[in-house]
Amino acid sequence: MKFPPLLSLHFIVVLIIFVAEVASQTKPGCSGRCGSLEIPYPFGISEGCSLDDSFLITCNTTFSPPRPFLGPGNTPAPVLNISLDSELRVSFSVARQCYDASGMLVEETTSSLVSEKFPISTRNRFTAVGCDTFAAIAGTRGQNFTTGCLSLCDQMESVTNGSCAGIGCCQTMIPIETRNFGAAVGGLNNHSTVNSFNPCSFAFLVEEGFYNFSIADLIDMQNKQDMPVVLDWTVGNITCQEAQKDLTTYACEAANIECLDSNNGPGYRCRCKTGFQGNAYLVDGCQECKASNPCSGKCNNFPGGVFCSCPEGFEGDGMVNGTGCRQIINQGDQRRLIIPLSVSMSLLLIIIAGCWIYWGVQKRKLIKLKEKFFQQNGGLMLQQKLSNGSIETAKIYTAEELKEATNNYHESRVLGQGGYGTVYKGILPDNKVVAIKKSKVCDQSQIEQFINEVLVLSQINHRNVVKLLGCCLETEVPLLVYEFITNGTLADHLHDKLSASSLPWEMRLKVAAETAGALAYLHSATSMPIIHRDVKTSNILLDNSYTTKVSDFGASRLVPLDQTQLTTLVQGTLGYLDPEYFHSSQLTEKSDVYSFGVVLAELLTGKQALAFDRPEKERNLAIYFISSMKEDRLVEILDDGIMNEGSIQKMNQTAEVAKRCLRVRGEERPSMKEVAMELEGLRAVEKHSWIKVDLGIEETEHLLPIPSSYIEFGSNSGNVTATTTTSGFDSLRDQIFSTPLHGGR
Repeated sequence: MKFPPLLSLHFIVVLIIFVAEVASQTKPGCSGRCGSLEIPYPFGISEGCSLDDSFLITCNTTFSPPRPFLGPGNTPAPVLNISLDSELRVSFSVARQCYDASGMLVEETTSSLVSEKFPISTRNRFTAVGCDTFAAIAGTRGQNFTTGCLSLCDQMESVTNGSCAGIGCCQTMIPIETRNFGAAVGGLNNHSTVNSFNPCSFAFLVEEGFYNFSIADLIDMQNKQDMPVVLDWTVGNITCQEAQKDLTTYACEAANIECLDSNNGPGYRCRCKTGFQGNAYLVDGCQECKASNPCSGKCNNFPGGVFCSCPEGFEGDGMVNGTGCRQIINQGDQRRLIIPLSVSMSLLLIIIAGCWIYWGVQKRKLIKLKEKFFQQNGGLMLQQKLSNGSIETAKIYTAEELKEATNNYHESRVLGQGGYGTVYKGILPDNKVVAIKKSKVCDQSQIEQFINEVLVLSQINHRNVVKLLGCCLETEVPLLVYEFITNGTLADHLHDKLSASSLPWEMRLKVAAETAGALAYLHSATSMPIIHRDVKTSNILLDNSYTTKVSDFGASRLVPLDQTQLTTLVQGTLGYLDPEYFHSSQLTEKSDVYSFGVVLAELLTGKQALAFDRPEKERNLAIYFISSMKEDRLVEILDDGIMNEGSIQKMNQTAEVAKRCLRVRGEERPSMKEVAMELEGLRAVEKHSWIKVDLGIEETEHLLPIPSSYIEFGSNSGNVTATTTTSGFDSLRDQIFSTPLHGGR
């Protein structure tokens, strides 16, 4: 007699439930699961459910879902997997040591794994990653031992993906019977020669075959915090022969089992014989039916074979190749089953179809939203202007490209953040490191001006100006992509007590001259003059060779060639703000000159532009500096670090330049071009009296058309906001691009 397919489906559901009950690997009456992990006996998660305390797993329910940890008696280690083949996988943290571009140690962690009962498997490999790296391991295997490996490389081109032969990555084996283990890592030369692409060394223990070395790991391994490690678990500390002498403590309780001595230290393990399957540590744990099951119903073992039977409510021989098991049911019951099963299947199909439709609608909405933002942020205008240009300028990035570059804007990639936005470190597919500025504010009325500024700023190719590489317009607020500068800001080197380096006088004069040259270029050597409007030490970056890079054009303004000033809402940073601009809202290039004068005063004195912890008359550096100059007390306020290095006469001359820049009336201040020429002259005299003074603009590769006549008093503008900040409250990395964008910039 044949039954409809729906009855067969009902039978299969009943059979699955039955088989699941038979397949339990846990001691009767005990819970066998912690979160998503099955805990087989001899392990257990409560007293009396494990073979002994060394097999007790702590199930921490403060997590959601709960997480298992190895313990008590061991240093808590997250458990990843427990196998009846005597393998236990736990999580092991990565040891690291990181340096900044000046060779200063900025981060250091070590890792350890304590496992008194279970030895560390020889299937693990000790691995080190880095180009200036030595890694060491120390452990116990009856006696203490120490070993390690060395990894070196001079450039990324010499490193091969997937290879751990000592160039960028090295590996070594783990001795047998290792129980307690500690890992440490260090840099041979503080990564000073490879910091641009490998600032950190990493070391870790990992299961063989799990970790595949990638060149990208040299740059950033933040997303790989932990690695799986295999432990070999066995019962007791005696052999099978010795254990079988006392059957009251013998752990192999099932019939049809075999006992095997451990090959990694003392102890033994149990397993089912060939043809049987299950848990050899439980009574009746090894079942022949599980290995080769001829039954469609209940499988019953007996010595030498099995016989099949059907559960209650079913009939037949129970054989897969026989009549199987058929539910005993009358016609009325059959009809009653068909209706709910039909309804259930219909609901399931409706849910699946609804989910598919919802997913499709959401995807189309996302595409339309990106298109809306792209048009709203001037994307079509930018595309048109790029297609009409004769040279390649700004690149338009997609939202997906930048999302992938920042690891979905992971918090580990944050370089700095403030009330107006966040700057992320991004790694493009070609391994190029960039800074991605994500602002919170967007003024739709300024979109056309924003597009023009992106085009102009992206064409600036001056060696002392941070390069704007492109933008993304598919998000609600446009994202800007800049080149990444590695050695921090001038403010860091002058004021940060933790990371400040002692800049010699010659280096300070070089920074001042290069900054002045960059600002002079922006004021007069571009097709449309640019006023920075937020010149300060935290917006002056230094690369590994201490070359100056003027950054953060979120506040800058372009000035039409037929204008010499702009009226704007006052914006800037307290301590650097031009007083004339503050009172009149009339922005000219002389506003940048005033701010640069404050920077010169900082370079000379080593003091912050504004500090409320100083006496009242010294809080504002510009005012204090001018008063000291008038009272002929310059020597008293000069930075102690440069007093014995340079010529006092040259410092006096530099101070005079700063004094002229800090004049209250803008028309009495020199132009940035004049300032740059004077500082270059001082540098030339400082080195060799016969060197010709050169502004340095000629070294620039001009991507922008240069106007026929420069406007010496061009006007630019800065960030339009009524709030101000001081560099003293900025974090180390927040200085890279700390000023907010206005109008999507």
